[in-house]
Amino acid sequence: MPVGRVFNATILLALLLIFRASPSALHLSPDQPPAPPATSTRDRAQHPLPETQANRENYVGDATCRSCHAAIDQTYLRTGHHLTSQSPSEISISGKFTAPSNVLRTADPNLHFVMAIRDGSFFQSAIFGQAPDELAHTERMDIVVGSGERGQSYLYWRADRLFQLPVSYWTPLEGWVNSPGYKDGTADFTRPIDPRCLECHAGYFASIPSGPPENRYQKTGFDLGITCERCHGPGRQHVAAENARAAHPQDSPHETAADKTIAADSQIVNPKNLRRDRQVDVCAQCHGGLGESRAPAFSFVPGRALADYVQLVLPAPDAKLDVHGNQVALLERSRCYQSSAKMSCTTCHEVHTTERPAAAYSDRCLGCHKPESCGLYPKLGADIAKNCVDCHMQVQDSDVIVSNVAGKQVKMRIRNHWIKIYAAPLSTLQAPQRLR
Repeated sequence: MPVGRVFNATILLALLLIFRASPSALHLSPDQPPAPPATSTRDRAQHPLPETQANRENYVGDATCRSCHAAIDQTYLRTGHHLTSQSPSEISISGKFTAPSNVLRTADPNLHFVMAIRDGSFFQSAIFGQAPDELAHTERMDIVVGSGERGQSYLYWRADRLFQLPVSYWTPLEGWVNSPGYKDGTADFTRPIDPRCLECHAGYFASIPSGPPENRYQKTGFDLGITCERCHGPGRQHVAAENARAAHPQDSPHETAADKTIAADSQIVNPKNLRRDRQVDVCAQCHGGLGESRAPAFSFVPGRALADYVQLVLPAPDAKLDVHGNQVALLERSRCYQSSAKMSCTTCHEVHTTERPAAAYSDRCLGCHKPESCGLYPKLGADIAKNCVDCHMQVQDSDVIVSNVAGKQVKMRIRNHWIKIYAAPLSTLQAPQRLR
């Protein structure tokens, strides 16, 4: 009975990426042109090492990491990366389940959605028709996608297949909205979740080979949230080495770090010790755009060439890039990035802790730039040093992430990672706000 629409599952990944910091319930603009053919942004390795779902025995899981890295774990648990997928609960789901806030009206007066809690589980129902002749299609919320900072979407299991639910939550609107790609006034419970979607919103899912749609997974043994080993690589050898050192400390010349681990260990990947392109690859596996898979999902190992696993789009120098979808390409266009041999994503982002207010990252800018060199210094004076970011990495409308809400189109606003002097009129630029 629910009326659906054709949807490209790869576009769904681009929309869901917004939920990380995210990471909101939005709708793809119908006028958005298709992406150009993918070409690699980075050199491929001459002899890539195979990594498939079959050798997961090298991965130890976050609980093992936590036993030594407790301090880091406590801060990481609150980050958008860790919370980008979660089990459903009244805490993890941002939307409300009490009337009237649990109802989403649509453009069709004979269709509305109701969110409800029953016996400790959370449900979405599409209600067709008018009382007393209503008919309902109900599914359970089984997985929460998105930290809630900007929004969330929800997935449900049908046997061993994963699908997206038709209602999502958008934090800027403080309410339920149509899920990404949905036309207002329709109810579609058949949108499949493919492995590339999960690859950027989970630590691991084991796919079950199937024909299109590729949305069959093992229902046990998966890891929600971005796990430690997604950025640090498989940890079994590292754990074995640390256990050996602990058993025979007199044989180890290494100094231990504050959290009881070796500061430098060749058995585990520390992204900051990689050459810059490999550092950026770790982030680009999700923040470099959709790309085209060259290997099974969850195969990429930090330190290797991402191009052997995902072939990313290399946009033309004059191509217009949407503010959402390829933060890496936007950063790489920046003069700051091109002029530095070391600048990378982690120059600003500390992934083990929650993000600071954007203006607080101005201290990174002042490592190279003097406030007096800014064109607005004569107008704003020394206060200019408190907020470089809002002027030179502006928050802009996305033409890709759009939601139809109450008959209106609302665009998600996202920070542009192209660091530059923008052409915004001076009258639109506000003095920096004091940090609290």
